[in-house]
Amino acid sequence: MRFLLNHFYLLLAISFSVVSQLIVKWKMSMFSFDDYETWQEKYALAFSMLLNPYIIVSLILTLLAGVTWMIAMTKFEISYAYPFTLLGLILVTTFSVVFFNESVNVYKLGGIVLIILGVVVLAKGM
Repeated sequence: MRFLLNHFYLLLAISFSVVSQLIVKWKMSMFSFDDYETWQEKYALAFSMLLNPYIIVSLILTLLAGVTWMIAMTKFEISYAYPFTLLGLILVTTFSVVFFNESVNVYKLGGIVLIILGVVVLAKGM
């Protein structure tokens, strides 16, 4: 049971991070910095986004990802836990295809397979 609970902290850290990144992509894709000419206008837009409730939730999720990662670091060696963060890359890639219609090709799929194999090999080595 402890094994599952400890890995749950890793899963939470990855999940919080992935959802945070997807929220940022979703909200920021509604804006184009190219519509603004000066760097002052671009920074004003970026800082105004900090007041967006979804971006605030994203920042909170990022904080929670950090806290759950710190808890996970008390349970595992970093050399065991860190490769699991690559699962976030797989999830972000998958959800970006589903939610944002981003492209997928044989190279992305091959990279995902290599990441999964690498995480399995590293996990078995512990």
